[in-house]
Amino acid sequence: MTNKILLLILLFPLFPLFSIAQNQETRTINYDGEIREYIIYVPSIYNSSNPTPLMFSFHGGGGDGQGMIGLNDMRPIADTANFIAIYPSGADGAWMHKVPTTYNDIYFVEAIIDALSIEFNVDDERIYACGYSEGGIFTYELACRLSNRIAAVASVSGSMMTDTYRNDPAPNGYGFPVCSPSHPTAIMFIPGTIDMNPHSMYNGLSPYYMSASEISTYWSAQNNTNLSPTVNPVPDVNTSDGSTVERSVWEDGDNCVRVEELKVTGGDHDWPGTFGNMDISASNEIWNFVSKFDINGLIDCNSGNPTSNYGIIDFQNRNVLEVTDILGRRTKELKNIPLYYHYDDGTVVQKIILE
Repeated sequence: MTNKILLLILLFPLFPLFSIAQNQETRTINYDGEIREYIIYVPSIYNSSNPTPLMFSFHGGGGDGQGMIGLNDMRPIADTANFIAIYPSGADGAWMHKVPTTYNDIYFVEAIIDALSIEFNVDDERIYACGYSEGGIFTYELACRLSNRIAAVASVSGSMMTDTYRNDPAPNGYGFPVCSPSHPTAIMFIPGTIDMNPHSMYNGLSPYYMSASEISTYWSAQNNTNLSPTVNPVPDVNTSDGSTVERSVWEDGDNCVRVEELKVTGGDHDWPGTFGNMDISASNEIWNFVSKFDINGLIDCNSGNPTSNYGIIDFQNRNVLEVTDILGRRTKELKNIPLYYHYDDGTVVQKIILE
């Protein structure tokens, strides 16, 4: 059978790879009278003379930061793309709290940002957040209520609360302010169509959680994007995972922001690339998406050569320097598994060679 090459991930800067453990540590911070914990991973290529993005990853309900690394390990990506990865732990494993608790983790995240900004050269315009399940719900809250600090977000298997549910006081709601982002905000979400978790069902759970359609409608209106999306199927490179992916993009929003849905037909309460659908890597998709934006919108929006161009790029006259696996380890070219090809023009492309 003729080999076929599929390009999945484009345009990561090329840097040497380093051990993923040498710059990781668990830290604590005194927030609101309690000692809270988060894990930080600083890539070896970090240079204090260069402003560096932050990438927050929020675990699901009952989890912690270490467990989220197992689900969404962004350390190999950080080693080539140069960002600081942060894995906070929720109080008692939760992010969304009602009475009798008094937690407001929006400001816990802000406290982490402030603490890291003292120690590192943080790019204040490129602070991103993603999350799984309850952590995904929480990322929407950051986009709604910490918009002055957060540039773009992504949610996997986690819906967005309706304003009614968010605003109603406990015990019927959370008593949070309604969603009110201060700038056009790029949004990615990755839902599964057969996810039956009450707070992540594809068709929503009225009057508490939005459907996927309501989420795209809300953020498309908020960002003033095109009303109709561009829809394309993602190649079904793993035919045994029981699911397929369709990419919908609402483009041309204010400041060139966009809304993107990766609909996993047949997908459950999963993190694609780790378990469930294996046609995409949610971790790679998320960074490839959010990294194109800063707090002002699409980077180079008005330059005539914006960074948001998607699709297959025809690279010419370049040579492969090395091939690595998803953990950043050098390897030979293998078939039927995703590998990273590092080129001498400063790009890293993920390919799967199908046999």
